[in-house]
Amino acid sequence: MTEQQPHRFERGTDGPKVIVAGLDGTDSSMRAAAYAAGLARRQNAMLALVYVQPVLTAGAALGVPTGDATGEIAQDLVAEIREATERFRDAWNVRWEFHTFRGDPYNGLVTAADELKADAVVVGASESAGHRFIGSVAVRLVKAGRWPVTVVP
Repeated sequence: MTEQQPHRFERGTDGPKVIVAGLDGTDSSMRAAAYAAGLARRQNAMLALVYVQPVLTAGAALGVPTGDATGEIAQDLVAEIREATERFRDAWNVRWEFHTFRGDPYNGLVTAADELKADAVVVGASESAGHRFIGSVAVRLVKAGRWPVTVVP
């Protein structure tokens, strides 16, 4: 008689159940969220919209209080998302949640995807020229190889 193994979480067996979309208010992240919403609608998956609140910015290093500012960004994003869902309620019926994590964008999205048991991650293409040298969040997520990653231009 064989010993039964405990059930482990297995991604992608019946299509994605949780799709994480990184959202930071940029145009590319908003397009990524819209794309992820379409994926979630077609797959009947939960859309987890994730804003990663920076821990330390250049302003904070100079003594400028940034906690309130990044909290306001998160609130503005939630308001914008709620408005969009009301406007397009009949066009796309998607179950969604909004999550805020703290840290740098890459580690924040990794933490979010792990904690939410993401089956897929969708992010916008970087709009920063400096990412050619250090690598964009999208490239780092792809290289991590832990989830399918879609990069939306």
